[in-house]
Amino acid sequence: MSKLPDVIAIGAGAAGLAAAAELSRAGLGVTILEARDRIGGRMFTQRDPVSQAPIELGAEFIHGLPPETWELLQAQKLNIKEVIGEPWCFRKGTLSTCEFFPDVDDILNKMDERSPDESFVGFLKHCCNQSSDNPKLQEAKERALAYVTGFNAADPDRVGVHWLVQGMRAEEKIEGDRAFRAPNGYADLVDIFRKELAGKNVHIQTETVLTSVSWTPGHVEVSARRADELSHHATGRVLITVPLAILQAAPDDNGAIRFTPTLPDSKLEALTKLVMGKVIRVTLCFRHRFWDTISPPCHDRKNLSDMGFLFSQNEWFPTWWTTMPEKLPIITGWAPFRCAERLSGQSRSFVIEQSLKALGSLLGVGMAELSQLLEAAYFHDWQSDPFSRGAYSYGAVGADGAQQALASPIENTLFFAGEATDTSGHNGTVHGAIASGRRAAQEIIRGFH
Repeated sequence: MSKLPDVIAIGAGAAGLAAAAELSRAGLGVTILEARDRIGGRMFTQRDPVSQAPIELGAEFIHGLPPETWELLQAQKLNIKEVIGEPWCFRKGTLSTCEFFPDVDDILNKMDERSPDESFVGFLKHCCNQSSDNPKLQEAKERALAYVTGFNAADPDRVGVHWLVQGMRAEEKIEGDRAFRAPNGYADLVDIFRKELAGKNVHIQTETVLTSVSWTPGHVEVSARRADELSHHATGRVLITVPLAILQAAPDDNGAIRFTPTLPDSKLEALTKLVMGKVIRVTLCFRHRFWDTISPPCHDRKNLSDMGFLFSQNEWFPTWWTTMPEKLPIITGWAPFRCAERLSGQSRSFVIEQSLKALGSLLGVGMAELSQLLEAAYFHDWQSDPFSRGAYSYGAVGADGAQQALASPIENTLFFAGEATDTSGHNGTVHGAIASGRRAAQEIIRGFH
């Protein structure tokens, strides 16, 4: 009779992999059940066969200098490059340099966590009342709204000011305004975990969809579906690392989990205060960097060859970025919140067509020309993916303490990790997920002593 694992971890994303590494180092046996046919979760890197460049369908940037990711990558002596490039803006029908960043910072710095919590839209209504008589301030408010919506993939009518302030303070500590990429994207980080877990007392079973968790203190039985077969697993401790929206899903939905008995009221209440953000991103690979020769009006001696980001208010894909400092013929479009809602569930051809239309309208290039230049397009609909149901989490108004409540273990039996459970202000990030996995692993280890 085979020995039961000390811990069953649900999900082989950043949190599950980090937790398994920590648990195995402590001498514990771990079985990871992963619904997908791969590990990595919302880290999902492909490689373009023409340029050989890594194409990220999920997480892309290393935000700032978080030790959770940097220590792992630097130990492998990887050549990590900082994202550079000029920001351009599309405003009033034309391309121009971006002048609004200081004004946006001034607005964001007015948020105060000591005041009663409110939505970002509510905050904007009273923070700058004089904006109607000040076009520059009005534009700054619009750009601040676009930033909060785009960066956090959040509904500005729901996202809480307290949560935003906590995130801003956490970013300041790690220089979160800087961004970096590893040579092979997040595939490098996934490979580091894969190599560390190989040969350890860790068994990873992919294509295994958890359906139910039945538990009493000190004993858990989980049921899972693999192809058309049901399987049952028993252990003393289970670590749940699935995305927030899976825990929020109705028990009978595909990919959802039925808990018996149900989770405590404190957790159910926490789930009502956290929200899964929405994003559709498309990466377009062209035959050459056609934007290198585009000279915006009033900039006859300057072209877009050093463009890093392009900001607009396009209704489909308002934000774009290039591969700078690598000058590859690749550009990525970012469609958050309402944009993602319009695109999610649509056909691949529809999403790509809208992305080409959006990019063409911003750069003044016709659809026919862009279509001829296009080599390949990559995207993944995370909202329609039953094992993610969204991009990453954020806190709604009144979410103070919700991450802590969601993270708290139950009866030294059920443990919780994942970016939505991070309590340090790094929700929605890979390093936040890694930190949460390590925190949960230490809780489990302490429970054995």
